[in-house]
Parts: sequence; structure tokens; C-alpha cells
Amino acid sequence: MRNFLEQIHGRLDDLNKAERKVAEVILQDPQQVMGLSIAALAQAAGVSEPTVNRFCRSLDASGYPALKIQLAQSLASGAAYVSQAVAADDGPATYTRKIFGSTIAALDNACQGLDPQSVDRAVDLLIQARQIHFFGLGASASVALDAQYKFFRFNLAVAAQSDVLMQRMLASVAHTGDLFVVISYTGRTRELVEVAHLARSNGASVLGLTAAGSPLARACSHSLDVPLQENTDIYMPMSSRIIQLTVLDVLAAGVTLRRGTDFQTHLRKIKESLAQTRYPTDDEVTEE
Repeated sequence: MRNFLEQIHGRLDDLNKAERKVAEVILQDPQQVMGLSIAALAQAAGVSEPTVNRFCRSLDASGYPALKIQLAQSLASGAAYVSQAVAADDGPATYTRKIFGSTIAALDNACQGLDPQSVDRAVDLLIQARQIHFFGLGASASVALDAQYKFFRFNLAVAAQSDVLMQRMLASVAHTGDLFVVISYTGRTRELVEVAHLARSNGASVLGLTAAGSPLARACSHSLDVPLQENTDIYMPMSSRIIQLTVLDVLAAGVTLRRGTDFQTHLRKIKESLAQTRYPTDDEVTEE
């Protein structure tokens, strides 16, 4: 079954001039329409309320409330937000709403598409690793560094590298038991694909966090697929970084659960070691 907003878009040529105005207002900003009354929508489209009702019935909705229910279901699926690219003439309110909406939708789509068995296999590789290297370039470099902070807590030898030459040198001296986690939004960065091949040729395992079917995914021992949903020809990746960070949180949770309750003491010691580095909260000062 097609997404409701796709149905509206597909019906544009069949609508009369007035009903098409209603459709265009909905397609331009479906999230905002969710908060409009039928009178407000009619005013925004420059039509009458009966026209809005006729538009609803043309889409097999019994009325405006029924149409809003279908619209809400469509937004929940994420398809609408993903299609809302930032435009050159967008104002602050519009591009803020679009970016937040795209990120929420992208996370939802990524969650639905992430195979639990694939996650479990990735956790296996992390648990079994003697040492872990997180590699990323460009926008993914900060993700690799965040992964270092997360996985250091598991009492493993962990490092993040964003320098191509250092990545190649580490891959060239890799051994069985080493795990290289290579993070790339497109999976088409030549240097990272070459590093993945080099590490595997030396007996190491390579876990990719990248686009399904990409050259990097094919070069890895195992890959967690991150959907390509952004046009990065002009803008830097936005929601993709949030997806990558969230997937790493998923993997960190998986490792924690695998380690069991006995490992909680180790994690607590690390947490408590930071207590003296922070100013007390207002409540703590009051209690003193």
C-alpha cells in the first residue's frame, strides 16, 4: 500500500484547480497541516471549507478528521520527512522543522530496517576482538571518535583514527583477533575500501557501518546497513550521523548485556571516576 502522501502526489493531475491548491498546501508542509483546523487549511489554500471536504472524499476519506488520521500515519512512517529537503529559500522555522523531521524519520526507518541477527553478529565481533580500531573520514571521523569513548568502557584496547596514512599503517600490521570498524555514509570512499581489504588480507575482521551493497560493505567481513536517505551533493550529511551514533549505542548496549551483571562494577568505577571533575548541581549545593 502506497504512503498516503504519495497517493496525494499521484492524484495531483486528476484534481480540479481548487482541490489541487489543498493538495499542494498539504504536500508542502504536512506536519504543519496536522495542527490546522479545516477552516485554517481552507484559508491557507485560498479555498472554501466545502472544497476541503470534497478533496478529502476524493481520497476516500470520510472527512477532514479521517484525512488527518491517514496523514498522521503517513508521517509516522517517515516517508514524508525524508522527502523534505532543505531548499534555498527556506526560512529558519522551515529548515529547522525539516531537519528535525528528517532526523526523526530517518531514525525510525533505520530502526525498522536494522536486522536483529545482523546486530547480534556485530556484537559477536566486538566481544571477540582483541583490540578494536574505529575508522572514519570527514563527517564520519567524529562518529569514530565517539565510538572510542563508548567502547573504552569495556576494558578493551580501543582507538579511533581519522588519518588515512595511520589507517593504512595499522591495517598493514593487523592480526587475527583485531577488529576494524569502518564508518562511511556512502561506502564509496576509496581509501576506506582499500583499508578494509588490507586489514582482511592480514587476518583481521572488518565491521562496516555503511550503505548496503556499497563497495565498502562488500569489502567487510560483516556490515550493518545504514540507509542512504540524504542528498549530500550540496549539504553535508545530517541525519546519517545521528543514525550512525545511534547504531553504535545499540552495539554498546549489546556488548554491555553480553558481559552480564558482573561487569556493572567496572562501568560504575569509570562513571564514579568522573564525579570530581564536575561542579555540583544546585540540589547538591543546597544539601551541603
